[in-house]
Amino acid sequence: MVVLCFYAVGDYFVDFALERGEDLSPPKACANIADPNLKAPPVPNFQNEDWSLESFDGLKLHAKRFFPAENSNRWAILVHGYGRDGTYAYDYAEEYLKRGWNVLVPDLRAAGESEGKFITMGALESRDIFDWAEKIISDNPDAKIILHGVSMGAATVMMTAALEPKNLCAVVEDCGYTSAYEMFTAQLNKIFGLPEYPVMPCADYVCKFKTGVKISDAAPLEVVDKIKVPILFIHGDEDGLVPFDMMTKLYDKAVAPKEKFVVAGAGHADAKRKNPAAYFDKVFDFLEESL
Repeated sequence: MVVLCFYAVGDYFVDFALERGEDLSPPKACANIADPNLKAPPVPNFQNEDWSLESFDGLKLHAKRFFPAENSNRWAILVHGYGRDGTYAYDYAEEYLKRGWNVLVPDLRAAGESEGKFITMGALESRDIFDWAEKIISDNPDAKIILHGVSMGAATVMMTAALEPKNLCAVVEDCGYTSAYEMFTAQLNKIFGLPEYPVMPCADYVCKFKTGVKISDAAPLEVVDKIKVPILFIHGDEDGLVPFDMMTKLYDKAVAPKEKFVVAGAGHADAKRKNPAAYFDKVFDFLEESL
């Protein structure tokens, strides 16, 4: 009976936080975490086409590829956050395209037009982004690839970079967490007033049973020191979802060439909106140096 009760607790949390709705809506937890007023920006006015890819575990994944005005070997893979899809990265894509970059905007598994029932907070998504990079290289062996992710997308690109995809030149991580387990533990207390035990250990076990990976497997802090390319860490100092000290921990553990950009007064995933000009000036200055 005790085991069944613990499983039920973990099962509820996993479905609440990670399961996609039958109508392809994001997990129910998004109502408590994501900004409900945020709307997807318009599609960049550049030539584009749909790409597809089969994941290592048989899911059909979707991405939108955008072409800059002139041919270029520079490629940016832009990775969206929790409860969103690739369309929410279109404003970032617009800036890269204006500056002559090819852009690939994937829908992560269980988001947008990509298949999948469960989000895994970067644990499996990082393998998918690795495969998208491989697809770019198969079409353009001279591609110079950078990864730019926000929130869960930032955690994903850090974990992808640790897998050492070919032709990777730099990583931009914007408000990524040290681990999904720690981030959810903090939110569990804020939203429900519940402690870590027994909910999170139960959820970790059930997640492994349902998805093949644990919530605790989505842990950029465990692999950030394996990244060899330059990393730009971005964070708002008033982030209420991913605490600012998580960026400090990630930055301190990273051994690759690194920079940080702290945006005063910015909340979670809000650094770009707070000061777009300063944000993109920093990003592209960093990328020019990295390339």
